Amino acid sequence: MLKRLYNWTMSLAESPHALWALAIVAFVESSVFPIPPDILMIPLIVARPKDAFKIAGIATLASVLGGMLGYWIGFGAFETIGRPVLEFYGKDAYFDEFAVKYNEWGAWAVLIAGVTPFPYKVITILSGTTQLSLPVFIVASIVARSFRFFVVAALLWKFGDPIRDFIERRLGAVFTVLILLLVGGFYAVKFL
Repeated sequence: MLKRLYNWTMSLAESPHALWALAIVAFVESSVFPIPPDILMIPLIVARPKDAFKIAGIATLASVLGGMLGYWIGFGAFETIGRPVLEFYGKDAYFDEFAVKYNEWGAWAVLIAGVTPFPYKVITILSGTTQLSLPVFIVASIVARSFRFFVVAALLWKFGDPIRDFIERRLGAVFTVLILLLVGGFYAVKFL
């Protein structure tokens, strides 16, 4: 199933309506869709390097709006929609334990999930379920998704097609290292 979704998403990059397709994929990925928008965004930027930052902006805006849908799912429809999505991703067993401490660290969770390979949709739903402050959620989502999409856009704009293979194969690892450096920097500033 995932392979078919991946192939379908890749075919969208060749469509004349690719930017709309990117917006839709980025929107639904933030709440239910399993394929990240990077899969569509990367070939779009390689094909249209002069539009790299416009493409990243579209992905960011649509992703944050989709994250707000995920928040609503958690807030208003957790049992009917949210729990099945968490079960699909195998995250339901951790939910109760995680929810207890979530609001204390919620902004960090949104930042980290918004940048790393951890499914952002899980955090959007969890944020609504635990009623994380909506302004905190929105600001953290904007920062995280902007960082993720604009870094990819900048790399592709600067280095072009040769960096595409590197990004596609190591996207998760690159962002995980960046987040570790970011969190380590904040930790060092706060406690040193």
